Amino acid sequence: MSNKLRDSQTTGPILMAITIGFGAGCAALGLRYAIDFIQFIFQEYLGGFLKSWIGIAWTLPVIALGGLAVGLLTKYLAPETKGHGVPEVMLAVARNGGRIRPRVALVKLVAAALTIGSGGSAGREGPIVHIGSALGSSIAQWLRLPDRMVILGAACGAAGGIAATFNAPMAGVMFALEVIVRRFTAHNFGLVVISSASATMTMRWWSGIGDYPKFPLLHHYSLVSPWDLFFFVILGAMAALAAHAFVNCLHAVEYAAEKIKIHESLKPALGGLLVGIIAIWAPQVMGTGYETIDAALNNTMLGWFLLVLFLAKMCATALTVGSGGSGGVFLPSLFIGAMLGGSYGSLLNTYFPGIVSSPGAYALVGMSVVFSAAAHAPITAILVLIEMTDNYYIIVPLMSATVMGTFISQRISKDSIYTVKLTQRGIRINDAPEVNLMDAVTVGSAMDSEVDGVPPGMSITELISKMKDTHRSGFVVLDEDHNLLGIVTAKDIENAVLKNDGEQLTVGHICTRNVAVCRPEQTLSSALSQFGKQSYGRLPVIDPLHPSKVIGVLKRQDVINACVDARLRSDEMVARAEHYQDLSRRTSMVIESAVVNAGAPLAGMHVRDAVFPPESTLGAIRRDSDTLVPRGSTQIQPGDELIVLTTRDHGDAIRAWLEERT
Repeated sequence: MSNKLRDSQTTGPILMAITIGFGAGCAALGLRYAIDFIQFIFQEYLGGFLKSWIGIAWTLPVIALGGLAVGLLTKYLAPETKGHGVPEVMLAVARNGGRIRPRVALVKLVAAALTIGSGGSAGREGPIVHIGSALGSSIAQWLRLPDRMVILGAACGAAGGIAATFNAPMAGVMFALEVIVRRFTAHNFGLVVISSASATMTMRWWSGIGDYPKFPLLHHYSLVSPWDLFFFVILGAMAALAAHAFVNCLHAVEYAAEKIKIHESLKPALGGLLVGIIAIWAPQVMGTGYETIDAALNNTMLGWFLLVLFLAKMCATALTVGSGGSGGVFLPSLFIGAMLGGSYGSLLNTYFPGIVSSPGAYALVGMSVVFSAAAHAPITAILVLIEMTDNYYIIVPLMSATVMGTFISQRISKDSIYTVKLTQRGIRINDAPEVNLMDAVTVGSAMDSEVDGVPPGMSITELISKMKDTHRSGFVVLDEDHNLLGIVTAKDIENAVLKNDGEQLTVGHICTRNVAVCRPEQTLSSALSQFGKQSYGRLPVIDPLHPSKVIGVLKRQDVINACVDARLRSDEMVARAEHYQDLSRRTSMVIESAVVNAGAPLAGMHVRDAVFPPESTLGAIRRDSDTLVPRGSTQIQPGDELIVLTTRDHGDAIRAWLEERT
């Protein structure tokens, strides 16, 4: 069964995405029930018992006990499950081919349930991203798929987890692509969408919530006046600073937790104890805080108290997650944004009544901006708020403030709340933009080296006949020494005929003399800009040492063909590299390389004529900055680096053979 799924190019990946989505949806539902169960044990049963002894201070031992249980669990079973989980997934995707240990899913679920259920200030989304990604990665590994598909499996799990947790399928898709994979392709998008939809339907079917929004609003918010938009943009700037403070606060607690000299399992307990102190005066910071966010969105809380909760939640979440508790920072970011926006909106309504929206509208926009500014994920932030509130009327201020907040946040720090922890460890997760193929291909490799020129003395009639015979619409004009004089095209003939003197003129009379040229070492990108300076669709390619000599012609179609060929070779090389990496992991195969020196027997030989030792095969040829797929007709040149796949037992012999022969 696994072999059939692995070998299928379409059905297999789709079935995998559906399965991962179903698993992520079930995991999200299981995490919610587990949190409810732990909450009943710790807060209702144990907390109720302690209230009769120590009153409101019952939160101190309860949250500390939950932290101790989490500390022991993560210390001895899976240390990577402490914290909010998303950085660990990003690291696995960037550095480990998306591979996550299967046990992580179960340990993370229990640890997150203990953290949040006992009263820790954290969200469910970080753990479910980690759980879903571990599930997706494990399924792809079980199918023995290459790294590219393992990474995609992890992304599908992350998307399904977010979609099921927030009942927001598109937000799940964008979170996986914008934060986890950090690359948008049609293939990635399609499978992640399928997984997100599968997880959403699983959650809706099992829980019975349907497509009901997470935060139903009593009123749909929209802009009240032009001044309203101005104040929303100001909120964007304020929220960026708040997000930066939140990230720094979390980072400071993580740093302090690493430096403190106590047993690892006691650190979450100490963090829980401090959160318990905060919860005595602000119990709303305990757990996820959904009810408090809902109250802020529907204008049922006082502005000054919202500001208190803004500060309290920031500190409580930093203490919970930073000390080693297992919980997410996505929902706390939304909580902090709602409190900041709601308090700001209350202030505006006090001094500018009638021209500004209600505090709930500012709370809604604040949620999006703080998360976006903290995570550097504006698209996810906008989509998740629209899907969670089912309110599209406020899209203009929502986008304006979110973009403003993200812009300021990225100028303050290049790191997001998810990457700052990795950067501290010396790990830089960079975006991986697609390579511009026009910058990777030279004119010399794309041009037509057969120059079919015409002399300046050719008549117009002869030129028309030559165009018909060759099916070409233009030629370079060359003198008897092969020097460039210009270019003549069908348009030049048309202009000459319109003047009624076409029969009396020659090519030299009608050709364009001042023409743009290019050199063989130029990239196609720079050559393409030359096309824009003229109306004809070909460029003479000149000899760099003799600028008047034409060595080729570059046409627009040549540029297109070269880019298509480069893309195909690039895709083939990626697939081949993944195949070899997969072989190396699953078998005893290794990769050896050596450079061909001038005068070596292999220099000048075609690949089909080269006899390699047994148990080895030529995988690729690196030539200058290019990587070539070796074919029988490929000629091995001096300076080429040969990449050879062989067995571990023959590695030393192959290396010696390469060095001897080269």
